[in-house]
Amino acid sequence: MRFVIIGAGRVGLRTARVLREEDHDVTIIERDEAMIRRARTQEFTVVEGDGSREDVLDEAGIAQADVLGALTGDLNVNFTACMIAKYHGCRTVMRIDEAYREGIYRKYADAVDEVIYPERLGAIGAKNALLGGTIRAIADIAPHLQIVELTITEAAPVNGYTISELELPADATVLAFGKHEQPLGIPSEDESLAVGDRLIVLADFAVLSEVRQLLVGEDPKQATANADADSGIDADTGGIH
Repeated sequence: MRFVIIGAGRVGLRTARVLREEDHDVTIIERDEAMIRRARTQEFTVVEGDGSREDVLDEAGIAQADVLGALTGDLNVNFTACMIAKYHGCRTVMRIDEAYREGIYRKYADAVDEVIYPERLGAIGAKNALLGGTIRAIADIAPHLQIVELTITEAAPVNGYTISELELPADATVLAFGKHEQPLGIPSEDESLAVGDRLIVLADFAVLSEVRQLLVGEDPKQATANADADSGIDADTGGIH
């Protein structure tokens, strides 16, 4: 799929990384010189300019894109970009900066398919809104705990195991289980894990990468990078934002 991401800040750049790891085509729009350099250093295609301008969106290939992610901290830029992208037939995902506005935008913004508040969910929440996928952040329980939904893949080491055979890290617990396209429920020890099955897991951020490796089959480097995105840890600075 082809994605246009507006904003190369923390949320936009991390979301772009996750999408690229899944072999999607990503173009970033950014107007800040430092952020442009950072994104280009990471070998992203970057169009310099204001993402709310139609000529800039045209240069980024909006007419050929499948999805627009308006992920800047500027609501006006994000909303205008979504209106233009919707005209071109794109799915549109808009970042907001305050949770209380979410209901208003969902009710009145026909040009916006999905509204996200990534400060609450982290970059993985933005990615899931754009694409959906095998991992979905559900809630932050505490500064170091998160509930995530993970979908078993062919590459998962535990594919074919039963729930009783599943050995997660000590700081991770299965809360619910659902067979492919079936409702979630309390897991039975005899249930077997197959492709498409879903697990709801409560995990400490410190073990998220291990959980991802086991249940989704990501390699260690990718799992660590994506777990950092879940938790809001900046891989470059070590800071939490």
